[in-house]
Amino acid sequence: MASKAKTRAARIPLTYVVALVPVAAALNIVGGTIRSALQLPIFLDMIGTAVTAIVLGPWWGALVGAITNIVNSFLSGPISLPFAVVNVVGALVWGYGHRWGWGKTNVGFFLLNILVAFLCSVTAVPIYVFIFGGATGHFSDVMTAAFLAMGQNLIVSVFSSNILVSLADKIISGYVALAIIEALPANLTQNLMLPKAEGLNRIILPVVGVVIGVAVMLIAIAVAN
Repeated sequence: MASKAKTRAARIPLTYVVALVPVAAALNIVGGTIRSALQLPIFLDMIGTAVTAIVLGPWWGALVGAITNIVNSFLSGPISLPFAVVNVVGALVWGYGHRWGWGKTNVGFFLLNILVAFLCSVTAVPIYVFIFGGATGHFSDVMTAAFLAMGQNLIVSVFSSNILVSLADKIISGYVALAIIEALPANLTQNLMLPKAEGLNRIILPVVGVVIGVAVMLIAIAVAN
């Protein structure tokens, strides 16, 4: 099964590959724009990354992630550029995690999103601390201040706030990506090692995942207040 996954992009028509990469990057950018407009305490800029990493492979997802942050650096300022590495890490974990069969069950897929969240936070914290001094203007800054007020040092405070936001974000992103993948043409999704769902369950599973992500987001808001 792993060998099949390795050749997925090669077996998918080039027209689909060429179309999916920019569309996925645009989805990331639109998600981030919606997040910014609504002041949501998450990121929403990796849904397209997850879709591409799972459907085409990890390095295609990494390309989408890099494109996303490069374009965002022109649209909303250079702050997003260093975080391209976070988007790339998310793509590699989603992509290789899927390739290795970690997400083929309901529990496995949920845990894969948790792993993405953790490793993205581990990657993001040094960027927050050493490049931006612990704050970038995101909602998580409020939580960082709350943890600092509790007596934690800057690195622990930034990680504590970022992991809460990242957990909510990656759970929501992972399950929205799953719903999108379910809607793609069958020739793009053959042999994908994802949770099996039929009929109404194909809708229920992503909805449940998003609800769990929203619950984590509400916990993050409560911590900030």
